[in-house]
Amino acid sequence: MSKEIGSEYDVVIMGGGPAGSTLGALLAKRTDLRVALFEKEKHPREHIGESFAHQMMSVLQESGALEKVLASDCWVQKFGGIFNWAETPLTAFFDGRHAAEDGVRRWAMHVNRSEFDEILLRHAESLGVEVFEEVSVSAFEPDADGATVTLKGGREVRASYFVDASGRRNSIAAKQKRDWLSGYRNIAIWQHYLGGKDAQSLPGDWNIFREDNLSPIGCFAFLNGWCWYIPVPKIIDGERKLTHSIGIVTIPEILKQDGLDFTDPAVFLRTVRQVPHLKDLIQDVEPVADKMNTATNYSMINGQFADLDRRWLLVGDAAYFVDPLFSSGVAFATNQAANAAMLLETTLAGDLDRRSLGDLWRDYDEGWHGMAETFALSIDQWYHALGKDHPDSIYWHHRGTGPDLDIQERTFDVLLNTAVTPNLMQVISGSVPKGAGPLARAAERAEPAPVDEHAPLGLAAGVTARETVGLDAPGFKAFMPAPPFDAEVDDETRAAIARYWSDPIGNGDAVVSPVATPAPALRFGFADQPDAAEVRGLGREGAAELLDILRSRSASLRQLETKLTATQLQLLKRLMRAGMVTADDNAADEHVTGA
Repeated sequence: MSKEIGSEYDVVIMGGGPAGSTLGALLAKRTDLRVALFEKEKHPREHIGESFAHQMMSVLQESGALEKVLASDCWVQKFGGIFNWAETPLTAFFDGRHAAEDGVRRWAMHVNRSEFDEILLRHAESLGVEVFEEVSVSAFEPDADGATVTLKGGREVRASYFVDASGRRNSIAAKQKRDWLSGYRNIAIWQHYLGGKDAQSLPGDWNIFREDNLSPIGCFAFLNGWCWYIPVPKIIDGERKLTHSIGIVTIPEILKQDGLDFTDPAVFLRTVRQVPHLKDLIQDVEPVADKMNTATNYSMINGQFADLDRRWLLVGDAAYFVDPLFSSGVAFATNQAANAAMLLETTLAGDLDRRSLGDLWRDYDEGWHGMAETFALSIDQWYHALGKDHPDSIYWHHRGTGPDLDIQERTFDVLLNTAVTPNLMQVISGSVPKGAGPLARAAERAEPAPVDEHAPLGLAAGVTARETVGLDAPGFKAFMPAPPFDAEVDDETRAAIARYWSDPIGNGDAVVSPVATPAPALRFGFADQPDAAEVRGLGREGAAELLDILRSRSASLRQLETKLTATQLQLLKRLMRAGMVTADDNAADEHVTGA
């Protein structure tokens, strides 16, 4: 007997993928809110995105779904990646630098997405989320008292807030056409095969995964694109078998050339059997289906992710999706769901005033846009550099011309670990030649105007610092930032993170999620421009200490470069870029205000 759809909910979620299911589970676990989830398909269903980054593991643990996933047979433990762009592949463990220091390996999963997604959806349902499959949402309209969500067929339900987690489509909530996130237009073509060898079995001293038989993802470049190679446990003819997902990422123009239509199964298999290193793993493979799968136009972004007044949020692919090069999609989607869960819980069941709520919602929008755009720029920069190695390839050549950027080694671990943040972007690109590539150009634009480095710095006239709260987006739990930001993590926290990764379920409380609750924050702005953009500094970023230094006007930029932490220095640069910090002697005293 089918469940009866209610007439009114606190939260309505559109979409039952990892983002929607995780959000629903977190809300049901932490609150008494009535949550409905509408999924247009019937689970299980096939989906792209079978290999994950390790940041998603803590979200599964937080939601309670991890234990159920581990109890299933749909996954293979994943420890990092093999990326072959030249003669010798690059390899890295997840968070390899810090894992080597504390002796605890971070890990993620390769999964059969149809089973994995169903486990997450059923988990949310078991916690009290009202799940309705094969029910499409056709319209959303907010009003002063809530919102009306219209289902296909005309039925209407009321909601206090609406979450679009429906995937890569134009949002019925944002009512905006999605824009390109990357300068490159790709198509992914893939199929599952039996008979492949494990990537960790590849010979060579470079293969850090072979000795302990640790599974990585394999990514292998060739003349017309790159290939992924992922172990996926699937049920074939009623029996559990290990397949390998093999995919090609290229551009549509390639497919029009004679003999390069990779959507033809024979052409696809002939092509991947010639790719260096990959060819050694797949000579005996056989496809499990007759037709290739494809996905196009996926690296896109919505202009806005959240609107408190209009009562909607976007999570997961509905907000943005970047190039799949570093398996970041589901990690981003589930962590964004964790952010959204705190936002909705605080809004519906908390006691913050309207202005403070507006601060949190704005942080969600701006923080995740920064995450998306920085990560996309970094991957585009990576492609830009790789284009130099393939001057005869249509695919690679249009991805980059100009001087060699020499950034691969510096950015490799950061990108693999889904660890690029707006602050970190400036550190990564600090020594990249100006004007060379998209990330370098963005970093150049982000730098503040030069000042007298020996003159005392202080707040500009009319600048105030408002005490309020913030959302520490993206706020990956149990995550160690890349250098130099890792120097700011104390020994106790380092030990707790290592303890957590040794057993994420048993030691789930060893580390607190940065987005579990609103974080203390200061927001800098001009008193006579209340509607202008503010610059936020979190308490954990040392914003209060920086404010005291600026208020005293006791140090120059040269002095502060050695005195401040890396995070404080980035905050200082943001304030300088906004014109809120100057090196002249004409600044007025600032004052601190409450929320």
